[in-house]
Amino acid sequence: MTHDDTAPVYGSAVTKVEPFGVDHIPDNERHGKPSSQFFVWFAAGLNFPIILLGFSAVGLGLSFGAAVAAIVVGAGLGSLLMAVMSRMGVRLGVPQQIQARGPLGFFGNFLPVAYINVFAGVGWAAVTVILGGKAIAELTHLPFWVCGLALTLVELVVSIYGYNMINFLQRVLTYVLTPLFVMITVVALVRGAGTFDADPKAADYVGSTGGWITFGGWFLSFLVAWAPFASDYSRYLPDSPSVVKRTAWYTGLGNFVTICWLGILGVLLGSNATSTDSITALHQLTGPFAIPALIAIGLSALAQNFLNVYGGAISVQTLKVPVTRTQAVTLICALAYVISLWGHSGTEDKFSVFLNLTAYFIAPFATVLLLDYHLGGRSDPSRIAELYDRGRVLSWGFAAWVGGVLASVPFWQSDLYTGAFASAYPHAGDLSMFVAAGASAVLYLLTYRLRPLWTRGASAADEPQPEKTAAVAGS
Repeated sequence: MTHDDTAPVYGSAVTKVEPFGVDHIPDNERHGKPSSQFFVWFAAGLNFPIILLGFSAVGLGLSFGAAVAAIVVGAGLGSLLMAVMSRMGVRLGVPQQIQARGPLGFFGNFLPVAYINVFAGVGWAAVTVILGGKAIAELTHLPFWVCGLALTLVELVVSIYGYNMINFLQRVLTYVLTPLFVMITVVALVRGAGTFDADPKAADYVGSTGGWITFGGWFLSFLVAWAPFASDYSRYLPDSPSVVKRTAWYTGLGNFVTICWLGILGVLLGSNATSTDSITALHQLTGPFAIPALIAIGLSALAQNFLNVYGGAISVQTLKVPVTRTQAVTLICALAYVISLWGHSGTEDKFSVFLNLTAYFIAPFATVLLLDYHLGGRSDPSRIAELYDRGRVLSWGFAAWVGGVLASVPFWQSDLYTGAFASAYPHAGDLSMFVAAGASAVLYLLTYRLRPLWTRGASAADEPQPEKTAAVAGS
């Protein structure tokens, strides 16, 4: 019996464990339709905290029109970023984290991936378990630890199965969650919603311009946080011009629709909201319809955490930690669950504030990747082997990323730390992400033609696919 080398090992099988880790996906394994990206990101964006975020417009003293405009602009910029980075996955066939080895270097990529993807991925997975676990506990009257554990086990199994299973379930969850969130929308609007004018006497008023920038930036940062994972869910799609183009459109649309929908709903309800606690607010908004609303929150936690856990596991392997993808998924789920037990009793908001700081680190990271792809020639598939070349230890993109982060520090606005510029000029709003992205762009443009900062005696041919054997054997 002969073996057909062109036959896919994985293909489109939903119930087969994904055999690839951070490898380049070969042409014979490319499958799926661009529309899959709409379902992946639409389901992930059906997120009740986005509604709660919309409440903040009233506290910032914005008018209804200004708040809606800020959401549309923030969601539009974030969706554009996601669209561009998703199409990079189709073209190159490797995860976003591996792509970053190009401009930052093989080992220069370790620090941003460790913080941005692994640490923040575990943290956001924990926060999502908290929100979903609380909803299920409220619904079933079971202890939180049981509900959180149930969610975690489902995320564990699905993430071990991997790419095809996640794509399949995100489509299913889109069909299940959409009517539930439509119900939440209709009931909440009927029970109390309205427009409002600007209020300079609002508790958190920092001026009309500064408040608008800050509010829109929060919705932008929600999507910026997904950016390091964008290619992870498009890298199996066939590489053709039409697929690349349509993937970008579907990804952008899936993100834009949900962020605008739920964000504007939150703005409409903000004038009557009296609580920022997710479960309390849900009961206030939905009243006798709270049960299906709680079901929606519990299921939406799965839609988000499939991506957090799977993307985090890929990030662990990017760091060359000697574990298989299955082991990495197990580790991330265990850490997220333990943190959720610690955080569910009141530290959830503070932990979320800390994790929001990751946007200040992701913005320059994404900027360097985009510039390297479009200006640095990284869109050329013939250069994929460079991404697995240990000899490219440290490249100038790492300096551009660090420089962007450092330049943004004076502009940081957080309960954990407020920078000097932000303290002196609070009415300017939170400019941190924009400063970080701008500074990293300038530094990249000044250095990307220079020789790498540090190379050693290895070539791309020395390690063309270093992770594949371990990933296939251990998954």
